[in-house]
Amino acid sequence: MADDPAPASFRVCEAPTRDVGRGLIRLDPDDMARLGVEVGDVVSILGRRTTVARVMPAHAGMRRQSLVQMDGLARVNAGASLDEQVTLHPATVAKARAVTLAQVGASARSPDTRTLRRLLDGIPMLAGDRVRAALVGAQTREFTVESSDPPGPVMIGPETQLRCLDGTNEGNAVTYEDVGGLGQEVRRIREMIELPLKHPEVFQHLGIDPPKGVLLCGPPGTGKTLIARAVAREANVHFIHVNGPEIIDKMYGASEAQLRRMFDEAEKNAPSIIFVDELDAIAPKREEMSGDRQVERRVVAQLLGLMDGLQSRGQVIVIAATNIPNAIDPALRRPGRFDREIIVGVPDENGRREILEIHTRGMPLAGDVDLARLAFRTPGFVGADLAALCREAAMSALRRLIPDINFADGRVPDEKLAALVVTAEDFVVAQAGTQPSALREIVTQPSHKRWSDVGGLDAIKQLLVEAVQWPTRHGALYAAAGIQPPKGILFYGGPGTGKTLLAKALAGESGANFIAVKGPQLLSMWAGESERGVREVFRKARQTAPCIIFFDEIDTLTPNRGATGGALTDRVVAQLLTEIDGVEDLRGVTVLAATNRLDQIDPALLRPGRFDFLVEFHAPDHAGRRAILDVHAGRMPLAPGVDLDALAAATEGMVGAEIEALCRQAGVAAIRERVMGHAPADAAALAVTSHHFDEALSAMKKERAA
Repeated sequence: MADDPAPASFRVCEAPTRDVGRGLIRLDPDDMARLGVEVGDVVSILGRRTTVARVMPAHAGMRRQSLVQMDGLARVNAGASLDEQVTLHPATVAKARAVTLAQVGASARSPDTRTLRRLLDGIPMLAGDRVRAALVGAQTREFTVESSDPPGPVMIGPETQLRCLDGTNEGNAVTYEDVGGLGQEVRRIREMIELPLKHPEVFQHLGIDPPKGVLLCGPPGTGKTLIARAVAREANVHFIHVNGPEIIDKMYGASEAQLRRMFDEAEKNAPSIIFVDELDAIAPKREEMSGDRQVERRVVAQLLGLMDGLQSRGQVIVIAATNIPNAIDPALRRPGRFDREIIVGVPDENGRREILEIHTRGMPLAGDVDLARLAFRTPGFVGADLAALCREAAMSALRRLIPDINFADGRVPDEKLAALVVTAEDFVVAQAGTQPSALREIVTQPSHKRWSDVGGLDAIKQLLVEAVQWPTRHGALYAAAGIQPPKGILFYGGPGTGKTLLAKALAGESGANFIAVKGPQLLSMWAGESERGVREVFRKARQTAPCIIFFDEIDTLTPNRGATGGALTDRVVAQLLTEIDGVEDLRGVTVLAATNRLDQIDPALLRPGRFDFLVEFHAPDHAGRRAILDVHAGRMPLAPGVDLDALAAATEGMVGAEIEALCRQAGVAAIRERVMGHAPADAAALAVTSHHFDEALSAMKKERAA
């Protein structure tokens, strides 16, 4: 280490998700050499207060001079925010003989000191710092360091005596590293909120008023409230949390008085943030309110006056959240009140990977757990769903361990806890019982079909890969070519040729969300309900893009207008036409449909721009029938004499469904022979012979002839 190196200033930026709570900061290796520190050394960090952390080299993509990556806890401990400057210099840390901690959050039960010492081992700390312990099941506990022996920078080790005091009422701090998959939304809300509150002189110099409000919109569970909590904590300003319904009071004028008191409190403690959750509960559209809802009318009027009245409210910013923005009074949604509306949408695959990393930080994962693969297999899942998925996976692992534990002995032995790991199978079990919130009303069970389950149809498979999967995975190439991906593909052909099966395989292979609509299910006897159902399907699809909508038996939903004389189906056809190729662009959504009555579909749907590809399914040729037999007979215990080529030649004229039925009947014949012949019920000895296939083929030909 160099002799007495000079302190250096660094700009603070976010840390990698995996570093949260580990007492680490990351620097460019050149900066480490300039400071005279090596990997794992402890440095002192000076912001508005002083803390300590261990130094690690930054990852290759984040290596920039004079940049330090600090997690939210380190920023809280140093009294520094993102993009601010901190000073670093080498520090000496002692082994702690004793440390006193106070738990943050009075309602949470603290882990025992032996577990806590193991979780905090090797983390440097100072009195006044916050530290975080990651428990199994994605749970965390935060503690404040009250005192240490010796005083000054210390590090907990195996011999340290820990003492835990009762918790405080303050909740765990939410930082930007705890918000996964919403990087763009966080950046937009930071520039709208942090900059006006911390540096109002910038807006004064520009001669403009700072933003007054931000409206967060999006489906439930996407992280709207979490973003508001993180911004309030990182901005280090006074925070007032208001749940919409608690404003309403039965006494005349009391609801408006509560609103005025909240804004008065915010002005006295400025800079401040007022966060209104479920804004639609207190500010619905006034023109839609009946005469008995005068309280809501007055509340809306009072909120309008407070947000943009004659009296300036100073450094007070209002953040509101809702999942039904169209129900809010339009007067609130103009600039000057809510200056920006930020859509907090359903995360994409990379976003889901970030969220899974956050919720598995403290989870002992087995080596077979692939978070990237899990993110690919969870389309439509929002942050709350992924948190529930991780929790259920941890509970699945716990259920596996419970039979081996004797709880009467008291504390669970360490060797039993060491065996408690969460495996990939636990996540499979958890996913089976977890539904995606964003598609809960119209979700279908995930398809387990793959391209390998579809015999033949290679040209159509390639078309689907190019039309559906490539636009999602190679969108930049489509933009560079200046073309739009196809909007729709229509499968038509005889029954049993594989139309629905291919759609199931596409659902299983693609990483997109998949909404399956059976044609007749949208039709309703009530006027307007069928069209509303179509609009709702496409709204959900746009919200969860990339998404595939599959209409099975679409001819029942979109018959020729005028031919049937039904006004209902005419309106449904018109609604579907405008949804696929109307004024509102259909980005990231592909419409897939299947029918065996192409002549019954309204011609307006069949033009390019709506259904760009009309794909006909024929009865398979010899090679196609052989491929189908490979799929279905390949899973059967075939006797050595079975000739699939000869069987493919004997099934000329059959479609895929009939060949599947042939294999099923041959298997049943083999089972019948063993059961009726009183042979031993040994599954390993079961074999399907050519005789069984001949018997099944003869029976099917007789049925077709009849």
